[in-house]
Amino acid sequence: MADLSAVIENRRSIRNYQDTKVPEEVLNRVLEAVRWSPSWANTQCWEIVVVTNEDAKARLQQTLGKGNPATRAMVEAPIVLAVCGKLQSSGFYKGQVSTKFGDWFMFDLGLATQTLCLAAQNEGLGTVIAGLFDHERAKEVLEVPEGYELVTLIPLGYPSRGTAAPNRRELAEFVHQEKF
Repeated sequence: MADLSAVIENRRSIRNYQDTKVPEEVLNRVLEAVRWSPSWANTQCWEIVVVTNEDAKARLQQTLGKGNPATRAMVEAPIVLAVCGKLQSSGFYKGQVSTKFGDWFMFDLGLATQTLCLAAQNEGLGTVIAGLFDHERAKEVLEVPEGYELVTLIPLGYPSRGTAAPNRRELAEFVHQEKF
């Protein structure tokens, strides 16, 4: 197992994949990590659709906007993970929204997505988080039921090449002590 700091620092958005199948046990370790993601009141509001069918991946690719850098990855990666969230669960108490920001599912799915991507990196896999697509058309492709939203599509596979780390702000540029 890799050092957590190295996993975090080395994770990149991968858009080019090898034509290599991901073993089921490796995929299951990535999905198991998602299982342990934190969520509001342990609602675990995520649902993940594993897409390996070439036709389904091609139909998902068609939902991406023109020029989306993840377009090729959608069909090149051996797996696409569709991250969905159950509505009116996270951030609700006794059926009523209980946070300033309303339904908390996006926050919980963000946590689950980060866990997924870091677990994939730890397994030597690459991911790219695609959020710019026609969500309604993609929901139809995946038959996502009412009461759930499809939030992101994540191609997953072995990278064919890496990418350089982008510049990052220094801590002093975004960390504040005691006051903003």
